Amino acid sequence: MADTSSVQKQYRLRGLTCADCAAKIERHVQELPGIKEAKLNFAAAKLTIVGAIPDDELQKEIKKIEDVTIHPVGAPESTVRKSFWESNRKAITTGISLVALVIGLLLQENDFLSKTFLLLSILIGGHSMMLKGIRNLLRLSFDMFVLMTVAVIGALFIGEWKEAAIVVFLFAVSEMLESYSMEKARQSIRSLMEIAPKEATVIRNGKEIRLPVEELVVGDVILVKPGEKIAIDGEIIEGTSSINEAAITGESMPVEKNVGDPVYAGTLNQQGAIRVRVTKLVEDTTIAKIIHLVEEAQNERAPSQAFVDRFAKYYTPVVMALAIVIAVVPPLFGGDWERWIYQGLALLVVACPCALVVSTPVAIVSAIGRAAKSGVLIKGGVYLEEAGNLKAIAFDKTGTLTKGEPAVTDIEALNGKSEAEILEIAARLEKLSEHPLAKAIVKRAVESKITPQPAEEFSAITGKGASGKIDGETYYIGNPRLFEELHDNIEPIMERISSLQQQGKTVMILGTKDKILGLIAVADQVREQSVQAVAELKKAGIAKTIMLTGDNNQTAAAIAKLVGVDEYYGELLPQDKLAKIKELREKYGKVAMIGDGVNDAPALASATVGIAMGGAGTDTALETADIALMADDLSKLPFTIRLGRSAVRVIKQNISFALVTKLIAVLLVFPGWLTLWLAILADMGATILVTLNGIRLLRVKD
Repeated sequence: MADTSSVQKQYRLRGLTCADCAAKIERHVQELPGIKEAKLNFAAAKLTIVGAIPDDELQKEIKKIEDVTIHPVGAPESTVRKSFWESNRKAITTGISLVALVIGLLLQENDFLSKTFLLLSILIGGHSMMLKGIRNLLRLSFDMFVLMTVAVIGALFIGEWKEAAIVVFLFAVSEMLESYSMEKARQSIRSLMEIAPKEATVIRNGKEIRLPVEELVVGDVILVKPGEKIAIDGEIIEGTSSINEAAITGESMPVEKNVGDPVYAGTLNQQGAIRVRVTKLVEDTTIAKIIHLVEEAQNERAPSQAFVDRFAKYYTPVVMALAIVIAVVPPLFGGDWERWIYQGLALLVVACPCALVVSTPVAIVSAIGRAAKSGVLIKGGVYLEEAGNLKAIAFDKTGTLTKGEPAVTDIEALNGKSEAEILEIAARLEKLSEHPLAKAIVKRAVESKITPQPAEEFSAITGKGASGKIDGETYYIGNPRLFEELHDNIEPIMERISSLQQQGKTVMILGTKDKILGLIAVADQVREQSVQAVAELKKAGIAKTIMLTGDNNQTAAAIAKLVGVDEYYGELLPQDKLAKIKELREKYGKVAMIGDGVNDAPALASATVGIAMGGAGTDTALETADIALMADDLSKLPFTIRLGRSAVRVIKQNISFALVTKLIAVLLVFPGWLTLWLAILADMGATILVTLNGIRLLRVKD
């Protein structure tokens, strides 16, 4: 019989809007018999448990803590659709509470009827708050619901029915708006989940059949028609098309795809019909990994959030103690009992840590969701904040600032030959070579409508070049050292060779034993976005940009000048890059390293933030880097830095505003200027403002 004690299950929680409640649910579920581990991701409203417990029993236990409903992740849509009441419960109860409150206020001449409607308003608008408050008070778990419940009951006790009803209504409005705001932030994840189709057209036994993506297996062949989204990761085996990969990479320009090219779930086939061989199961697709990583990232505690959590833990008991002191001590020295109890209750209301608790998570959820929509995967709040505090960025050269593919840049014909003749002879010599420089020459020939036939008697000359016969003549192509051996004197062309080398180009000479026929210069091409990206980073506030490369210093200097980085270091081995990153951290403090996620792994790990290029194409980049740019597009880097800086600024604004609001309100207690309704208005206003301020991050421009 299979052991179910270690089975992992995941559930979505509907109606979860309170971070403090989420922590209580997690602790309660963790203590249930049969549960080995429980982890609740508040940002994604997702509960993960390891252990054995029936779904209905788990639902019953969670209801003891918070009125939320659960459904298993992956459950059919029909079973998880919200009813009208479930979708609008908070708005309906708050609306009825308002009507009862208004009637109660209008009927003040009739004390009995007025109090009846005011009590009705309190019970309808605040029943869930008071149930939680009483339950938590009995457990000696002091939170904002306890503060509010004590304040409302205390207000009723001293005869302030009108104040109590207004407080409950305003708190209900606050909860409703907080729920709406949190739902809007979570929508950034939900929109990712809805990107990939739920079904695909599979070709089996020569027939086209529609199947759920969960039933596809590796090796299946699916048909994707023009205008359809690709349902699962795979490789094109028939057809060519233009694919819009914006859902994965954030890049809106379509990408041309041919046989052998990879395609990703959730991307849009814009032109031709293609057949795709499935290479990954639905749970292993790139979009599935992105969703999982985004959800995990949104639950990661950022430094500011960790501070708020620690602060709130001690803050609530201190506030309750202070409220008791205010309510009891002045009357013992001759003060009016009713007045000071009222002020103590007002302090309880205004001191609710709602605004403080929600100040950071909403900002982080919004920013990480916004980044994911633009093809930038940030793996946690800590990396988001670190990206916002960066002082310097170090770049790998090959494959990051440059394309990583050498290309012919210059052809110079000598001794009566034309450029076309030089290119054709060189391409014929290099046709059979596997060297990257040889491939660059052959590629240039093909682009120039030359179809090179391989030279006869081809021979590679190790470390120097190659030779071969064309029309009975032996030709050579290679570096200057080869021709120094073949010719007595190549000084006449050395000045031109040196000039090209100073531009960061590799120069090859073409000739025979008697003559030098021409020069071909090859260089790694700088990415079109590199120059603009480096300039934008400086505008975004990055003090220093540095290039680290294994290439020689001459090439490094040429590329650095072309791209516009401030410093460069050449001839570095992987361990040298690691040492240089440590040195840069000592010098600048917060330093990011951006590379391809594989060769630069040690340096990426050592940097304050490791950023990988092209996360959509490599699992390694997704797994090793703190931030992954899903497209091979450096222009996303300045956006990421700006987003990080905006997030840090918003978080600081939220925390400062929440604390200053509380402090001012507390000071108003002592002269007796703070009323209960003013206290809840201040608390509600602060909560709404910090929430809306956090949601602004969804609008940061790419």
